Formats: sequence, C-alpha cells, structure tokens
Amino acid sequence: LVFIGKNIGSQFERLEIRASVWAHKQARPVMMVRLDNACNVVLARAIEYDVEGFAKSIVQLNNNLNVTGTREPLDPPVPKGQDHGGVPVAHIDSGINYLLPEFRNRLARDENGHIRGWDFWDNDPRPFDINIVSSPFFPLHHGTAVASILLREAPASKLVPYRYPRPDMSLMAEVIKASATAGVRIALVPMGSSHKNDWIAFQTAARQHAEILFVVSAGNNGRNIDVTPLFPASLTLDNILVVTSSDDFGRLAHGSNWGAESVDLMVPGEQIKIIDHRGAKGRASGASFAAPRVAALAARLLAQNPSQTTAELKAAILQLAAKPRVRGQNPVKAGWIPNPTDHSG
Repeated sequence: LVFIGKNIGSQFERLEIRASVWAHKQARPVMMVRLDNACNVVLARAIEYDVEGFAKSIVQLNNNLNVTGTREPLDPPVPKGQDHGGVPVAHIDSGINYLLPEFRNRLARDENGHIRGWDFWDNDPRPFDINIVSSPFFPLHHGTAVASILLREAPASKLVPYRYPRPDMSLMAEVIKASATAGVRIALVPMGSSHKNDWIAFQTAARQHAEILFVVSAGNNGRNIDVTPLFPASLTLDNILVVTSSDDFGRLAHGSNWGAESVDLMVPGEQIKIIDHRGAKGRASGASFAAPRVAALAARLLAQNPSQTTAELKAAILQLAAKPRVRGQNPVKAGWIPNPTDHSG
C-alpha cells in the first residue's frame, strides 16, 4: 500500500491510497482510492489484467468500491480493415486510438488487413495510445491528437504507428528499421528528452536510413536548444527537420523552444484543431502540434513527386519558409511557413 496525503496548513485535505500486488516478479498496481478529509471515497479506480498478466482496462469504482461498468481499454486488439493507399508516414509517439473511426481506415495495412506498426513499449502489435509514466491509473494520451492533424492535412497519407520503447530507448533502432521495411519515407517524431544517451541508437539508425525524412518537434521548454540541447531535435543529421510552434503572426509561441542552428522552421501550432483520445474535437498548442503540419506538407509534396530524394524533399519544404515577423535575430534557421496547407506540391 502507498499513502499519498495532501494538507492545507494544518488541515488534512485529501488522502490517496494505491494498492499493488506482487506478480510476475514485479509490483502490479491494482487499485487506487481517493478520500476527502472526512474519509469519504471521492474517486476510485482499479486495473483489470488478462490471463497472461497484461493490463487490460481501467475500471471505475463507486463509493462502495464496486465496479460501475465503465471501462477504459488499455491494450485492445486492432480492428481489421483494408489499406486504402496513400503515402505511408511513420508516427513515433505514445501510440494512437485505432478504435476511433477517424483512424481505422487511415492505417497502413498488409495483405491480411493487419496494421503496419508496432508497440515497442509492450512488444506487441497493438500500439494503443497510453502513457503510464506519471500514473497507471490516470494514463496520458498524446499520439492520437498529434496524428489527427497529420491525417486531416494530408488526405493522401496513411499512418504507420509506432509506440516508442520507453523502457529501452536502444530499441529506437528497431523502430527505424521497421519504418524502412514498411516503405516509409517520412517519420514524425513529436517527442524528446534532455538525455542524449537515450537517442544514440536513433541517431545511428537515422543516419543509416537516409531515405527517411524525420520531422521532429523542438519541444516546449521555453529555451534555446542551441545552448541547452534537447534530443533528437539537437542531433546533427542531414535527414532531419526540426519544427517549433509560432502564433498566427509569425512570432515564436510562448513556451516553445528555439535555436538559430538547431531549429529549422516555425509554423503556426497554437490552438490547432485536433481529435483527442476519446474521439472528442478540441484544440491543442505546442511544438508537438506544429510538427505534424510539416509532416503533412512533406506527405503532400511526396505524393505529387514520389521520386524526390530526401534531400530534395527537405529543400522543397525549406524553400517555402519566409523571414519570421520578429525583431532582432531570427529564432530559427530557415524561417516561418505561415500556413503549410497553402502548399500542395
């Protein structure tokens, strides 16, 4: 049992109890209960596991800790379907919610209807959009919203989703190898960290697969990554495009990273329309939501001219950049693309 309390001054406000059991040589979280200062249950959740010991779903519990029937899937099977064609784009992220109809028919698939993609975190063919690093009871979702932008702005594209290998980042080499095997020429990487060692395998593999253009987000730490690097954005690779977020007037967005050497482009990435993990329409902001706009642009250009080399594709995108509308030194190398959807090849 883990007890997590919160006080306001000398007053006890809230207590959270998390229970785990030891199974398969690890502590397996099974239930969390949140109590108010009168010890009344205000929130309770449990995790269900399948016969093989994998987390299957999160269930809501009522005040008596009985199951309400509301379940959130954690690793559902991918529905079968057909490949409807288009430019394949690898999406290396927290996965996607492939149960949503907006995604089901936009997935790259093999001749048997199985998706081309993989969960390198769980090592299975179900790259579902789940990030449990902060809490297994309140998983975060990122990839679905990002992918929704790519698919909307590049109608002639199809998605090859890869859930990134959070426990072992050396597997990034396998992610890139799988992307190449799937015929990918564009890979979207809306993620990063300050630990360069985590990205050595990525750097080596990306350099070996010059046929793939990697569109990478610059991050949202509000810093100059020329001075304080973020990876993979700060890696020196010929086949990488680093993108940060601007407002609609060509100014660096609040909180977005920049770098006159490390960051190639700014594009509007604030209050961008998305479809979230629940299938709800909303808006999101940041470099992660600017990068898919450039990946979509790359997919449209490649659809128009499939024989383009990676260098030619990258150059064609950079040529569209204008000088940002800011005073003083430019915050990025090439400039600003006011509206990537204006350019279709």
